[in-house]
Amino acid sequence: MLYLLFALFDRLLAPAPPAGRCDWLTAWVYAHRGLHDGRARPGESGRVENSPSAFAAAIAAGLGIECDVQRSRDGLAVVFHDEDLARLTGREGRVCDESAGVLAQIPLTGSGDTIPLLGALLAQVAGRVPLLIEVKIARGSRVTPLCLAVHRGLEGYAGPVAVMSFDPRVSSWFGRYSPHIVRGLVMTEAGWRTLGAKARRHIALWRARPDFLAYDIDDIGGSFASAQRRRGFPLLTWTVDNAAKVTRASARADAPIAEGEGLALLIGQGAAA
Repeated sequence: MLYLLFALFDRLLAPAPPAGRCDWLTAWVYAHRGLHDGRARPGESGRVENSPSAFAAAIAAGLGIECDVQRSRDGLAVVFHDEDLARLTGREGRVCDESAGVLAQIPLTGSGDTIPLLGALLAQVAGRVPLLIEVKIARGSRVTPLCLAVHRGLEGYAGPVAVMSFDPRVSSWFGRYSPHIVRGLVMTEAGWRTLGAKARRHIALWRARPDFLAYDIDDIGGSFASAQRRRGFPLLTWTVDNAAKVTRASARADAPIAEGEGLALLIGQGAAA
């Protein structure tokens, strides 16, 4: 009975996207944070995650790109995964406490690159491959400032692009203020299988009203992801980083967001568009 009730509210409050709106999403393999080699160590040189070099390598390989954005102190979107600078730059401090100009000059450890701004990434990609932009919202933070920064950055951009976030408010914001942009909800079950956790997943879906889901590969076989896929939601999955996950993604999802061994296998299979 409860399953039927959830299914009814799913149809009423979060209908599947109209046919053709986001067909391009499922035609690609996406390089998670670009085609990087995982290095972020002093004295070594390589392609670091979310760097111009990693994005260039993805474009050259014919891969879509998944990236992360944070907001600078002066309200611009910068391409960076962590809230804190330390892991990827060796520098103390938070991204949100620095201006975009300062951030753009900070070297990425183990790379010849500096932190890119969203505008620089868009100019680099220039519509040649699709772009998934994960909007990173810190717990307890407002979503409007970063959503607005991304919205402004995307004005006039003609290539295939989608925004997505773990925070359902992001998809809701873009649905209200920038409805032409394809939007997704990033989800993980993280081992939580209780009735309360299941209810929270449905509530997040209803709040977000997304066009697609980007689901944790470890949870892709669960009833929630499968049910939404059957309803017509494109189902992307992350992070596909080994052979077993490549097999699982192929069977249960519509497109992988991959890195490492998983991405190498997919490239070898000629899976990229």
